[in-house]
Amino acid sequence: MSPGLFRFFINLYPPYLGAGVHIVSIAPDWLEMVVDLKLRFYNRNYVGTHYGGNLFTMTDPFYTLMLIQRLGPDYEVWDQKAEITFKKPGRGRVRATMAVTEEQLEAIRAATQGGTKHHPGFQVEIKDEEGDVVAIVAKTLYVRRRPA
Repeated sequence: MSPGLFRFFINLYPPYLGAGVHIVSIAPDWLEMVVDLKLRFYNRNYVGTHYGGNLFTMTDPFYTLMLIQRLGPDYEVWDQKAEITFKKPGRGRVRATMAVTEEQLEAIRAATQGGTKHHPGFQVEIKDEEGDVVAIVAKTLYVRRRPA
């Protein structure tokens, strides 16, 4: 599926619609995704800021999806672990830019030769409109080359 078509359909996915999560862009090579979350009446918490769960949802499957697209069907890719650290209350629009480099992909391929499990880590900052970090999400994935 092309990145544009995927973006269209994922933006209609009910959990993201309900949370207010919107995928702004996906690079044609699947190496970067930009996700926004606007604060609205239906997704704010009791004190008027973003729910922590919605901030986490902004980043939840996207590193896995990027690796699946880039590594191809010869690899198993799963989210294994995630941790979110809140830095300040999220207000207004917040944005997360997730990126994978060619060097990271080559390191994953090298580490998984022969079917060895590998657990690459990624970190993404969620920033507000002023560029201040609202939260940091650390993701650990499970990657293994499928047996021939």
